[in-house]
Amino acid sequence: MSETTAPLRVEDDGHVRLWTLDRPDQRNPVTGADMIEAIEAAVDAANDDAQDGSLRVVVLTGAGSAFSSGGDVKAMRRGDPPFGGPVSGSREGYRRGVQRIPTAMARLDVPVVAAVNGPAVGAGCDLALMCDLRVASTSAFFAESFVQLGIVPGDGGAWLLSRLLGPTRASEMVLTGDRVDAQQALDWGLVNAVAEPDELLEVARALAGRVAKNPPSAVRMAKSLLRDAPEVSLRASLETAAAMQAVAHTTADHREAVDALLERRPGTYTGR
Repeated sequence: MSETTAPLRVEDDGHVRLWTLDRPDQRNPVTGADMIEAIEAAVDAANDDAQDGSLRVVVLTGAGSAFSSGGDVKAMRRGDPPFGGPVSGSREGYRRGVQRIPTAMARLDVPVVAAVNGPAVGAGCDLALMCDLRVASTSAFFAESFVQLGIVPGDGGAWLLSRLLGPTRASEMVLTGDRVDAQQALDWGLVNAVAEPDELLEVARALAGRVAKNPPSAVRMAKSLLRDAPEVSLRASLETAAAMQAVAHTTADHREAVDALLERRPGTYTGR
């Protein structure tokens, strides 16, 4: 499948789907209604296509030189909603606007690899943090730059960074708004790998392929356990894992995986 849905381009390559933020002339802002709706629609389509195992991993990148500039600063200057107007209306604008992106990404069943091809700033940085794995170009940097504009992370950035990096480094990024380059991001554990610009998608696809080769239902359940881990007790997580494991033992893919291991051959999985 290959389909263009402005402002998000969607392309399939085997079990991996590529999402490309496709507003390069604007450095791929994500706060507009059209982008928010496109991401929600892409998540819903991915969840539908994951059910039979045909879709197993998503790679997310940006067109042009930037991953995403985050919010539209010109719209902020004009005071366009939700950036201006009555406080109550602005608050509701965030709830009904950009905050729909973390909500959508949180319900995505398959893992997402962010291929961060350039600057990931503000809400664009947060979008990368919403992904499960990240590969950064050497030309990329991450900036939780909200305070430098006199605002706060309005789409979950403080929560995402604290969960990913811990309070000390999250505080440094959120309270200074300073850039973190690709190498520092790797050292901090913000990204899984760094690649030269012309090799970025190849490296991201290779990482996606390492995920996609595994039984897809087990991968989706494992992602669910990881996603919920910071918010539940060990006891609750163990109970969920036991229930998932009982289901996993009944699948044809589990039996195929065991046979393939004992027979020393690659497994062939169908999602059943």
